[in-house]
Amino acid sequence: MPRYPHARTTSYSFGPGRLSPAIRALIIANVAMFVVRIFFRGITNYLGLIPADLVEHFFVWQPFTYMFLHGSFFHILFNMLALWMFGTELEWMWGTRYFLWYYFVTGLAAAATTVAVSLLPFNFADGIYYAATIGASGAIYGLLLAYGLYFPNRPIYLYLIFPIPAKYFVMLMGGIAFLSSASGAGGGIAHTAHLGGLVAGYLVLARGRTGGIRLSPWAEVKYRYLKWKLDRAKRRFGVYSGGRRDDWDRRIH
Repeated sequence: MPRYPHARTTSYSFGPGRLSPAIRALIIANVAMFVVRIFFRGITNYLGLIPADLVEHFFVWQPFTYMFLHGSFFHILFNMLALWMFGTELEWMWGTRYFLWYYFVTGLAAAATTVAVSLLPFNFADGIYYAATIGASGAIYGLLLAYGLYFPNRPIYLYLIFPIPAKYFVMLMGGIAFLSSASGAGGGIAHTAHLGGLVAGYLVLARGRTGGIRLSPWAEVKYRYLKWKLDRAKRRFGVYSGGRRDDWDRRIH
């Protein structure tokens, strides 16, 4: 009989693979606008999200166009990298049409959150009201939330070193965005937009539109409680998963 070489069972890859149609179009559009902004810096005052211009001058296109502007090379690099890594698999699973709808809904919700916070009667709100917010980070955070819900145990490498399950990574990013928004800190980073993208993503997916996922905080609490009771009963009555050499003397498996 002919012998065949032993097949490799382990492979390594970086990222989700080739670009999906919407991801490719979004990256091209963002890169094109980044190049345009290099030569025409003043475009930020027209296409960036400035709540004062939106409220007082009705620049109604800004909540959409701000998503295609980025402030620096690393700003667009990390946003487009995240878009590719977390968005590609979602688009293949949802379809291009729904993916784009979800992307722009979370991005627009991030803009609405920024505008709403800028109208609050606090001193820090004045800085947001007259400042220009740019970048696709609000929509990216929405994608991150969806990725964490669909693939909760996928490892995400924080700083490319520390593996963290996707669900905890989303919680970490959401917590940072919330605390930074509440404190008014952030060094020029639009944490309010990040938080808006996360919340909008949760509300959209809570409708159960995508893949049958239905989100409910009460259902999650109930599930955790029942799981705790089941684990407690297993320990009480000596129920073990089996499969270990020292399990032969157990009565129940």
